[in-house]
Amino acid sequence: MNFKQLEAFLRVAELQSFTRAARQLYMSQPAVSFQIKALEDDLRVPLFQRGDKQIIMTEAGRLLYPEAKQMVRQYHMIRASLDDLRGLKTGHLLLGASTIPGEYLMPVLVGEFRQKYPGMDVNLRVGGSGDIIRLVRDREIDLGITGIPVSVELECKEWQEDRLVLIVPQNHPWCGLEAVEPAQLVAEPMIVREPGSGTRRTVESKLADLGYGPGDFNIAMELGSTRAVITGVQAGLGVSIVSWLAAQEALELGKVCSVGLRDVDLSRKLYLIRYPREVGSFAVDAFIKFILEQADIAAV
Repeated sequence: MNFKQLEAFLRVAELQSFTRAARQLYMSQPAVSFQIKALEDDLRVPLFQRGDKQIIMTEAGRLLYPEAKQMVRQYHMIRASLDDLRGLKTGHLLLGASTIPGEYLMPVLVGEFRQKYPGMDVNLRVGGSGDIIRLVRDREIDLGITGIPVSVELECKEWQEDRLVLIVPQNHPWCGLEAVEPAQLVAEPMIVREPGSGTRRTVESKLADLGYGPGDFNIAMELGSTRAVITGVQAGLGVSIVSWLAAQEALELGKVCSVGLRDVDLSRKLYLIRYPREVGSFAVDAFIKFILEQADIAAV
């Protein structure tokens, strides 16, 4: 049984004519007869009594008619809903982002995306990069934005660049210096994010290239958010390396100072992470296209 057969059956039943049904369905009369015959063979009952001048539904046909009408109505409703989904007139999108993109980039981008597609329901979860990667892997969210890449199982695409900055308290001896040596940094009390943070992993990776391991750092405090880290630096509890996006306001207000770090490239990438692409992921594809276009515009 298929919907062409059901539609042919309904037209013949309503018009009591194979010829008129064929005309409405833009089919030939033999094609309509073939669809009805195939449906009867499938159900193993006759649906019409065919006379010279009249076509009458059998008892089986009368039983099938209201059910077939409901099935075809539901089919067209599903098709219309899928058309809306493809056109992004409706749908749900579950996003996850690590702290920096989640707090400083995504709210604006999600808002602009909703303005473009007001029928879309978008939810954003913010957490550590490790947590976001786990959520994508467990298929609890559709798309993750993190400060660290993944190499297996998930799709990973570079999105845009983020710049890290070494910040120190306003009364720190380094305040006003152009740059300090990495050896000076590892000896200094540092405030860092929790393990699994993309920023922390990036800093550890860059200093590892210079021969410094995690045990070489003088970690004074671990905090669960970048805002807390900046507040700790402002209070004189240590120094830290954080995203420029997060530190920008405190720097502009003179609450902390920024210092260069010699021989260390403090740029990093932000990544889009998703489960391997599936057919029908219209909302995810559209959102990725949207934020990639926004990144291109910002770069111009």
